[in-house]
Amino acid sequence: MKENTNGDNPMGSHGLYPNPQELIRQDEINFEILKKLAGKSIVSVDQFEKEMVLEICKFAAFLEVTDIASHHPLDGKIIITAFFEASTRTRLSFESAVLRLDGKIISIPMGKTTGAAKGESLSDMGEMFNAYGDLIVMRHTNTSSVEEIMENLRLPLINAGNGSGEHPTQALADWFAILKWKPRLKENIVKEKDQINLGILGTPGSMRAVNSFLRMSLLFKTGIRKILIVSEMADPLGPELTELLKSSNIPFQMTNDINEILSDLDVIYMNSITFLGDSYKSLDSRFKLNAQSNLKEDAVVLHPLARLDELDPDLDETNHNLYFTQAHGAVFIRQAVLISLLNRLDRLPKHVAK
Repeated sequence: MKENTNGDNPMGSHGLYPNPQELIRQDEINFEILKKLAGKSIVSVDQFEKEMVLEICKFAAFLEVTDIASHHPLDGKIIITAFFEASTRTRLSFESAVLRLDGKIISIPMGKTTGAAKGESLSDMGEMFNAYGDLIVMRHTNTSSVEEIMENLRLPLINAGNGSGEHPTQALADWFAILKWKPRLKENIVKEKDQINLGILGTPGSMRAVNSFLRMSLLFKTGIRKILIVSEMADPLGPELTELLKSSNIPFQMTNDINEILSDLDVIYMNSITFLGDSYKSLDSRFKLNAQSNLKEDAVVLHPLARLDELDPDLDETNHNLYFTQAHGAVFIRQAVLISLLNRLDRLPKHVAK
């Protein structure tokens, strides 16, 4: 077992690198809960309860500090990464997760290389995929793509982004970073001094990463004092998310200038583009951060990446930078998910998965 004992970033990257062991110290992983994922698909955050999210994150923390390559957890398994939309971090982090666990990859790096270019339906592709692999990771431009491929697909599916819909494993990676930063948020009763004001930049009603992040944040409502959403749209949530927020009883407000609320925020979830009506638009100065911004001393910044000029590189070398940890941790979150979905928990070291 290789352990990171001091919280230093083993990859030598800039920014804050919370020690993963703090998430599992004196808190054993409940593998009975993780076993419930065997053979399942992950298409929406709405499938999760807080208990499951915590166990996935604890398992990911264990994987981050433990060398299990010699146990070959995914040996003999074939994962199809089907990306009909451009991707860097999501696709490569999934493929890295598989290969580091000794699984094998069949990859569709772009949709135009498939029969879709000739008009083949996703439902027909799903039928073919049943014979080719053991699990599908799919990203697609159409929000309806998950429903379409699952018409005939009998393998587990991980939704890696469906149009303006959701991106549930991104939300897991987001909250993995937050929980490593402040493990007390996993408790059912969080002391007021440990609660956070959460700022979200973007339009959750039409942007998949912030949609899934907001949905998952509501599972941790006892740790959230207030949610503040920064958007140029008059209604960035839409009726469904508005109702979910209201029923959570977490106070929330909207603003169109991050600078008006920045000094009150403990966690800021940034984005490089915002969806306005039917098009994407780059952000102006009301939506940008740099090292001179009025951030609280211990505030942290998340970003699903890729970034443009809304997040200045001069923040990279500060302890506000949790976004590199967020990106790095995605590999371990996806390892935890893959091992659980493919029912390979019995391949872990015997003293771990009892």
